[in-house]
Amino acid sequence: MKAFLCNQKMSFLLRSISFLFFVSCLLNRFVSSTQHLCHLDERDALLEFKTGFLIKKPLLDVDSGIKTESWVIKSDCCSWDGITCAAKSGRVIGLDLSFNYLYGKLESNSSLFKLLHLRDLNLTGNNFNGSSIPAQFDKLMKLETLDLSDSSLSGQIPVNLLQLTKLVSLHLSSSFYPDSSSSLSIDESFLHLLAQNLRSLRELDMSNVNISSKIPHEFSKMRSLRSLDLSYCNLCGKFPSSVLLIPSLQSIRLINNPNLRGNLPSFRENNSLLHLTIKLTAFSGPIPDSISSLKHLISLTLSFSHFTGKIPFSLGNLSHLSILNLGWNFNLVGEIPSSIGNLKQLTIFYVSGNTLSGNLPASILNFTQLRELWLSPNQFTGSLPPIISQFSKLESFAADASSFNGAILSSLVKIPSLTKIFLRYNQFNDFAGISNISLLPNLQTISIGSRNYNKVYDSEVNLNVFLPLKKLDWLSIYGIPLSTANITLDSDFPSSLEYLVLSGCNITKFPEFVRYERNLQKLDLSNNKIKGQVPDWLWRLPKLEHVSLSKNSLSGFNGSLKVYLESQNSFVDLSSNAFQGPLFIPSSKHLQYFSGSKNNFTGEIPQSICGVNSLEGLDLSNNNLHGSIPWCLETLVMTSLAYLNLRNNRLSGILPEIFHHAKSLMSLDVSHNRLEGKIPASLVGCSALEVLNVGSNTIKDMFPFHLNSLQKLQVLVLHSNRFHGTLRNADGVWFGFPHLKIIDVSHNDFSGTLPSDYFLNWTAMYSKRDNNMELEYIWGPSEAGYYSLVLMNKGVSMEMERILTTYTAIDFSGNQLHGPIPDSIGLLKELHILNMSSNAFTGHIPSTLTNLTNLESLDLSQNKISGEIPPELGTLSSLEVINVSHNQLVGSIPQGTQFQRQKCSSYEGNLGLNALSLKDVCGDIKAPTQSELVETKEEEEEEALSWMAAGLGFAPGVVFGLVMGHIVVLYKHEWFMKVFGRRKQRTIRAR
Repeated sequence: MKAFLCNQKMSFLLRSISFLFFVSCLLNRFVSSTQHLCHLDERDALLEFKTGFLIKKPLLDVDSGIKTESWVIKSDCCSWDGITCAAKSGRVIGLDLSFNYLYGKLESNSSLFKLLHLRDLNLTGNNFNGSSIPAQFDKLMKLETLDLSDSSLSGQIPVNLLQLTKLVSLHLSSSFYPDSSSSLSIDESFLHLLAQNLRSLRELDMSNVNISSKIPHEFSKMRSLRSLDLSYCNLCGKFPSSVLLIPSLQSIRLINNPNLRGNLPSFRENNSLLHLTIKLTAFSGPIPDSISSLKHLISLTLSFSHFTGKIPFSLGNLSHLSILNLGWNFNLVGEIPSSIGNLKQLTIFYVSGNTLSGNLPASILNFTQLRELWLSPNQFTGSLPPIISQFSKLESFAADASSFNGAILSSLVKIPSLTKIFLRYNQFNDFAGISNISLLPNLQTISIGSRNYNKVYDSEVNLNVFLPLKKLDWLSIYGIPLSTANITLDSDFPSSLEYLVLSGCNITKFPEFVRYERNLQKLDLSNNKIKGQVPDWLWRLPKLEHVSLSKNSLSGFNGSLKVYLESQNSFVDLSSNAFQGPLFIPSSKHLQYFSGSKNNFTGEIPQSICGVNSLEGLDLSNNNLHGSIPWCLETLVMTSLAYLNLRNNRLSGILPEIFHHAKSLMSLDVSHNRLEGKIPASLVGCSALEVLNVGSNTIKDMFPFHLNSLQKLQVLVLHSNRFHGTLRNADGVWFGFPHLKIIDVSHNDFSGTLPSDYFLNWTAMYSKRDNNMELEYIWGPSEAGYYSLVLMNKGVSMEMERILTTYTAIDFSGNQLHGPIPDSIGLLKELHILNMSSNAFTGHIPSTLTNLTNLESLDLSQNKISGEIPPELGTLSSLEVINVSHNQLVGSIPQGTQFQRQKCSSYEGNLGLNALSLKDVCGDIKAPTQSELVETKEEEEEEALSWMAAGLGFAPGVVFGLVMGHIVVLYKHEWFMKVFGRRKQRTIRAR
């Protein structure tokens, strides 16, 4: 019995313990659950943050949800979308509102900064409406990841962010290009502090942030760094190559930093690089053999830079490489090494834009995974592998502008995956093989052409060979004679065409089949022989955006000239044709660029152009337009117009005051017209203006010093007007225009002297150009992309179709300037053209001109300059044209080759020049005596009188004038010269 009772007690005790354990577990679970509920202060902070923004979701985006829709006050905020809470404390440690379409200002007093336990914050892809990044982010000291990229933030990034020393990931890429006033930027100390404070950082993305400075060497000490993106940052100086040797680094992107110099280091074995991208930079030097040490590399892009030398054989050791892009370095030479065939994982092989030569190695047939093969332009020779059809996955093939020959098309047409072909400027001899093109049912893009098609192809190619290609969407043919005769209106030409380029193909009639291409977006029929009318239906194609009909013989427009508002045209080029009559602008609300230049359009500029509020470029130059410049253009220059060219017409009146708010205008050319009045004061509103050309008009004004606030002005042309006054401010303020590189004020009435320090602040012409930099040009919106200008260059008036940003010129000729030429001219070390002729300059030729080592043309003729020609000028090897004629120079001609090869006329009119030094230039001559000069002058006067008599006859009658001239000159010559000629001679001597 006792045993039974004992067992019962024991059983009861065990059940009690079990019960208590169960209750304890429930209590623990309950307490734990209670702790997981987010804290009320953080919930309220999140709700307050939500109410501070609107949600602006694009209408087309129907897939993505809005995370903040689940944020309801009566629920646990730890269960809300985008929120992560700590398991034990219930504190909000993660906030992910990426691409949540928040719209509004991110204020410094935002409730976001109450979430002091945040470790991960992602606000990428929102629109904070140009807000600056609040310095209060430094309160979130526990942050490990911060992503503010692409969220429409602007202004300077606060250094307070760098107090977040626990950061392992920082993404600050901007939504705007770094030159934009809305972009993010940093001060010079930011990168130094970043490298010092954020030693645990693994990911750094500052792409599109305006850095505009060097990368400090301290970056190489960031030993935890795995990913670095500094693309589009305006970086300058030399990139520390030691950064590329950080062992943990897996990805680095340096894209579009044209002033960033650097070299590839000698790579070591202990690296983790997977992606190396250096594109659009000033990096130079060879690709080192040690590139083979990057054994994990998946993609290698070294393009649009200045790498030189041969492609190293060791590159073939990168067995994991999928993308190899060495394009557009221009100076990669030699053959492609056969080891390249070891890259069996390669999907993209891009070597276009170099000077590679020789045959392609047969080993490229090992690229069984290849999708894109870009070989053009180079100097390859020989034949492509005849079994290139083995590239069964190839989609894009480009071999244009090389010297390949042989049968290639017959192989290409056997690749069913091919969608793009570019075969221009080659010597392939099997173009007839294109008749089998129906073997390519999926072909979408073809570009074919020849540099000398008459030599390569004996007859025209009929365009109907492409009829079987039902999926063709891009047909691009250059320089091959085409026939469209057999394509009838009911032909089943591929209706999927989006891009049709038939340039330089000897086409004589407008191809009618185009009217049925309802998907066509781009049509280029430039550089053909098309005559007659542009069909009316062209402007009604529903998707047509880009139209280029330039360089033909088109003369008119068939049908109505009405405006088709439903048109999608954004680019229209009608230049270099034979159009006559009123200006035709197929305007639409989408039109961004229109060129009708080099035609014979007449009448006034139509007011309708002012209604095209999206227009960015308008080129009406070289026509016969008359009347005044419409005042209504003010609407365009206030909103969108960046480029306005009205050069070489018959426009009259004044240049109107329409530029007060023209903040987008970059180029204004109204030269070679009949404009009068003054330079508009409103031009000070053109803060982006780079080019101003009002030359060859009748403008009467002082020099426009009121425009010297235009910080971006590079070209100023005022020549052949009625400008007067001095070329310096009366109040002593410096010249202004800090970026001016070309100034032409020739053939006006400017007077006064130039002080010795006149050129002291012309800093844009100071700096020595880096020879490793790629040539850049002043851009315009034309299809060629460049701004053109007519200037006097080396004594000849010439049109420069594009202007180097490094080109510099000063033309003060044909004025009334006097006094000495300023010695400070020697500061302008980048000056190429200097013309001070036809003034009244005195003194000596400045010896400081010897500093101008880039000077190509020097014209000091028709002045009163005395002294010797500085012999040091003989060292200026770049000088091609020199003219110092008609001065008061003495001494010898410098011994430099460039002085000896000038024409004798370059030195004439300087009585004191040593005849012996002129002997090599002018032959065996002697200086004329004073009596010989008088006799010569008398002979010139007699000849002038003969022409005068004939010329006078044109007023009362040609016959009468000729008779009188004959009588005066032949029969009464002595009497006439005695009465008039001698008197004239005495007057000359007296002077």
